[in-house]
This record gives sequence, structure tokens and C-alpha cells, in this order.
Amino acid sequence: MFSYRHAFHAGNHADVLKHLALIATLKHLMQKDAGIQFVDTHAGAGLYRLDGDYAEKSGEAAEGVLKLLNLKGPAALTDYLEMVSGFNAKGSSKIYPGSPFIIHKLLRHEARDRLKLFELHPTDHKSLVGNVQQLEAGRTVSVTRADGFESLKALLPPPVSSAGSRRTCVLIDPSYEIKNDYYRVLDSIQDSLKRFATGTYIVWYPIVPRPEAHDLPRKLKGLCSQVKKPWLHATLAIGRKTGGNDTGLSASGIFIVNPPFALKPLLNEALPVVEEALARGPGRSWAVESGG
Repeated sequence: MFSYRHAFHAGNHADVLKHLALIATLKHLMQKDAGIQFVDTHAGAGLYRLDGDYAEKSGEAAEGVLKLLNLKGPAALTDYLEMVSGFNAKGSSKIYPGSPFIIHKLLRHEARDRLKLFELHPTDHKSLVGNVQQLEAGRTVSVTRADGFESLKALLPPPVSSAGSRRTCVLIDPSYEIKNDYYRVLDSIQDSLKRFATGTYIVWYPIVPRPEAHDLPRKLKGLCSQVKKPWLHATLAIGRKTGGNDTGLSASGIFIVNPPFALKPLLNEALPVVEEALARGPGRSWAVESGG
């Protein structure tokens, strides 16, 4: 279970979809003044070097974020690219921010937003602790080496903020290297909605030739229907390479429970531009659907 390292995949097309949707969701949630508890159940190392051994070995960022850097386009894409560039010197693209650093960058001190990070991989946890210490964020950010699925239970419902409100946004994006992750994601969302039905829950998953991967969004839709909660489901496929070896991930999806109403039009604008820029060959596509 400790074989997966996100450093090999940082900045790939799946990160583009996940982080583009994450930023758009957070920016909308933050339009209200009340503070938010943010939870990242599988935080990784937090920051990644695109010129490091891991990223250069995989080359996935070259077919992901690095293809987008000079694009001008829709608001959600612009916000995403500005976020990435904010971690780099002008004209450079050596650093890629993971979800913990993206969320931290958007935290509002005046609202007393809080970020809870969980990472079980010993090496990534150590890197995450070191990276977060550089932020000097104090009690605003906590890092725990623990199972994010189990740890989430103790955080819901969230504590009442100083303004008297309860708000939570949770990102769940395990590696899915073991197929049990698919079932744990579903169980986690079901349990979370029982504990705190109005939270915003963001699930990323890979689209791979595995029954569990195709069943997950369908089962999440069914769950939302049962509890009468709105949902949004977006997918991005960059297609297969023509010729040569093509064994890597070519598509992924993001499923959001209680999404901001503005998210669907933002993704409908941005994803066609992203797909056009990242497309490699047969099987390219994008889609955004919603319900509830």
C-alpha cells in the first residue's frame, strides 16, 4: 500500500482536472464570509519539483500542465494557471503545488479558515511536514500521519466557527492502487453525509478498465439521489497515443457532492480548451453533468 508516490504524476492531466475544479469550487465557497474547515484526506507531499527525478522520469507534467502555461482562456483555467505560476519565479515552471498548498494559498485569515491534512505514506508525510513548516501557518494548518478515511469521521460535523456557522469542504483522492479504495470512498461519502449533510465533498478517481472505477460515479449518483443532494460529475480524457507505448492513465473524473451552482458553467467553458490542448489521439473527450 506504500508503493504509490504522487511525485511521478504531479502536474499531469488528472491533476489539471482535479485542481481546476478544486480552485473554482473553493473560490465560490469563499464568497461567503463564514469560515470553512478544509480537509484533504490523502494530502501527498504538498509540493513537487517538475525538474526532479520523479517527474522527469514519468514525463507526465509535459503532457499536462506544461502544455497549458501559455494559454489564454476561460476564468477557471486562468485561475488555475495563475495559481501554478504563483509558486514559480517569473518564466519558470519548476514547482507544482499539490492540493494542500493550493488550498492554503486561498485560506482567509480574517475568516479563520482551517486546513486539516492527512497522509499515511511515511516518506510523503515527512516531506509534507517539512513543506508545511516553511509556510509558518501556525494552527491554521495541521498535518497528521493517519488514515484519512478514518480521520475524517472525527471532524464531522465541524465545530461551530466564531461567527456561529458550520462549513466544511473535503477532498478525497486516494491512489486507488488497491481496489478497496473505491469501496472506502463510497463508504466515506455515505458516512460523511450522515454526519454533516451540507458539506461539500470532492472525489477524484482514475478512469481505468476496472469495474470499480466505472461503478464509482454511478453509485455516488445513486447515493446523492437517496439523500436528495445535488451533485456534479466531470471527466477529462486526453486519448491514447498513436504508436509507441501507451500504458499510462489517459482519463480521470471528479465527482462533487453539494457543488457550487456556478461550477458547471465554469467547467463547461474551461474543459473544451483543456482537452484541445492536451489531446493525444483517439478517445479524447470531456463531459460535465449534474443532478439533484
